[in-house]
Amino acid sequence: MLVGSYRDHHESKSISVTKLLSKYAGFDTSRDEYAGLNQRELNIIQETHMKRILSILVLLIFILSACAPAVPENPTLILATTTSTQDSGLLDVLIPLFETESGYTVQTVAVGSGEAMKMGEEGNADVLLVHAPSSEVAFMDAGNGTDRFLVMHNDFVIVGPADDPAGIKGQTSAVEAFKAIYNAGASFITRGDDSGTHKKELALWKSAALDPAGQAWYVETGQGMGASMILASEKAAYILTDRATYLSNKENYQLEILVEGDTSLLNVYHVITVNAEKWPKANYTGALAFANFMIDPATQKIIGEFGVEEFGQPLFYPDADKTDADLGL
Repeated sequence: MLVGSYRDHHESKSISVTKLLSKYAGFDTSRDEYAGLNQRELNIIQETHMKRILSILVLLIFILSACAPAVPENPTLILATTTSTQDSGLLDVLIPLFETESGYTVQTVAVGSGEAMKMGEEGNADVLLVHAPSSEVAFMDAGNGTDRFLVMHNDFVIVGPADDPAGIKGQTSAVEAFKAIYNAGASFITRGDDSGTHKKELALWKSAALDPAGQAWYVETGQGMGASMILASEKAAYILTDRATYLSNKENYQLEILVEGDTSLLNVYHVITVNAEKWPKANYTGALAFANFMIDPATQKIIGEFGVEEFGQPLFYPDADKTDADLGL
């Protein structure tokens, strides 16, 4: 149930109960209809009146308990997720909705996808939301996860200063853009944190048959996407980022999208439940509830609409009705 429908249902029930209470709330012995009655008769009427109120209160308790989700046996859920879902603001919408509908309390740890999967490998998270498909497959093959569902995608873009010293603007190949940056010795910021974005960047350098490590213009932050983007802006440097993080925070950067649209820049997100057979303390029931919530049609609709009003385009595209093969993975 979506937040709006939950709230509407709850409020309509509350209004009905309020009307009932207001109807029977005041017992006034001075009203004309009670004139001429003796005290015994008034006491009987008052007792009947109080029984009605108690019945209404019991009904109110029943309605409220029906509206509220049952409290899970283990209500705490640890979500390890890539920073882009946090920095873009998507989780600020989805997590409260999930908590309201499910009764779980989510502890979100926003790190790179590599670190998120490491948390899963060590049993320090219950569920993962990550975007490093090849590493995810290895994670599953090693028996660290139980379920893996396709959730959504967006894309990576190469951003940089408006003056574009490497002359990459309009390039249709991300690999060729990386070659131009390398040859120009233009400042480039790398996260260097084994995140999904960092893995994609390294794959592009590998495809270009180039290794920028150790170059003075190649600066490693070891931080998340948001912080790395700010540094790139301050240094007028190039950086690979996901489109959602860029668009949702672009007023904070002096950076422009220079290269986009290459199929190699596809950015795919999956939700993974941690293997409770390997880590018995993992909250598998809660993890599966979150995974099912992420691929539920109602949630997928929210994902597809997120960002449209503000940016004129969605920041993520829902994919629960697709397969990895449909996306070319």
